[in-house]
Amino acid sequence: MLQTQQSPGLAITKGSVFPMPLPHTVVFTTANGGSDEAASATSRSGLTGCPWHDVKTMLREVGLRPTRQRMALGWMLFGKGDRHVTAEMLYEEAVKAKVPVSLATIYNTLHQFTDVGLLRQVAVDGSKTYFDTNVSPHHHFFIESENALVDIPHSEVVVGRTPIPPEGYEVVRIDVVVRLRPKAR
Repeated sequence: MLQTQQSPGLAITKGSVFPMPLPHTVVFTTANGGSDEAASATSRSGLTGCPWHDVKTMLREVGLRPTRQRMALGWMLFGKGDRHVTAEMLYEEAVKAKVPVSLATIYNTLHQFTDVGLLRQVAVDGSKTYFDTNVSPHHHFFIESENALVDIPHSEVVVGRTPIPPEGYEVVRIDVVVRLRPKAR
């Protein structure tokens, strides 16, 4: 079954955002493989286990300035281990944590994080896009009744012959989304 965790609290005083202690272990994953996405992902070698410091390090390593809003959103995304979120889900977490940020800023930040390889974008429907903190090669189950993604290890899905892309294009990655629903009784 899927796990849900409450959004961690942030203390905001005179324009500064400070993280509250996390009640769980922080897990960061590195990308593997030969794709550009893997090459652009950070090495994560300088991580200290302190989510706030680690987010700042991650942002700097990929060339993003660690602004307060990027730091707060990065802390909310990466301080909970591997997860799948939509912009709306992250916005709700930010509101609950009293992080002053607009939905437009969240969309911009998620796309910036994706562009530099910190997140992976997974399109489920034309109108539903998730952002995955696990950028390693893998696929997904989509549980339709819960609107939730669950990781499938890369080795459990075998993709046949890859089509030849049109002239001037290259295959970046292949995403497999397997849709699930409860069995009929």
